[in-house]
Amino acid sequence: MKVSRSGYYAWRKRPAKVISESELMLYRLTKAIFKKSRQRLGSRQLMKNLRKEGFKVGRDKVTRLMDKLDLKLKQRIVYKVTTMRKHSHSVADNIIDQKFNPNQANQIWAGDVTYIRTGQGWMYLAVVMDLYSRRIIGWSIHKRMTVDLVERAMQMEPRRPTKELIFHSDRCSQYTSHRFQQQLQN
Repeated sequence: MKVSRSGYYAWRKRPAKVISESELMLYRLTKAIFKKSRQRLGSRQLMKNLRKEGFKVGRDKVTRLMDKLDLKLKQRIVYKVTTMRKHSHSVADNIIDQKFNPNQANQIWAGDVTYIRTGQGWMYLAVVMDLYSRRIIGWSIHKRMTVDLVERAMQMEPRRPTKELIFHSDRCSQYTSHRFQQQLQN
C-alpha cells in the first residue's frame, strides 16, 4: 500500500473524525441529487437544490463537497445528424475506396457537411476540398442543411474541372439529390 510502518501506526492512534448527523445527511442528499441529475449538475445548481432542501450552503462549500465525494460532471455531448439519405436517390459506387492521396490537383475533390455552434445558434458548413493540395475549393454556411448549401460550396470556385474529376462525399440527401447530381454532370 506504499505506507510507511510509522505512518500506519500514527494513523491507528489518531482519533477517528466524527461527523454530525446533519453533515451525513448533507453527504447523502448531495449524492442522491447528483445521481438523479445523471451527473449533470454543477456546483451552482447543486447549491440551489441543497438550499431548497433546507441546507445553508454556499458555492465554495458545495465545490469542496463535490471534490470530497468525488462527484465528477458528465458533460453532455451535443450531436446533430448530418448524414441522412433519401432511399429514392441514386448512390454512386465508392470508387476511391479510402485512397485519399491523388497524384495531381483537380483529380479528386471531397465534400462534407458539418455543424458549428455560433452566437446565432447552430450553423451548417459545407466544404469542398481538393484532396491533392488539401486546398479548400469552396465553402458555404447556412442555418439550414439544404441542397442549396452544398451547391453554393461547389459553385464558389470559378475554375472548370475536367471530366475525369471524381467528387467524393458521404451519402447524405444533399449530395445524393437529383439537383446536386445534375450540378456535377454540368
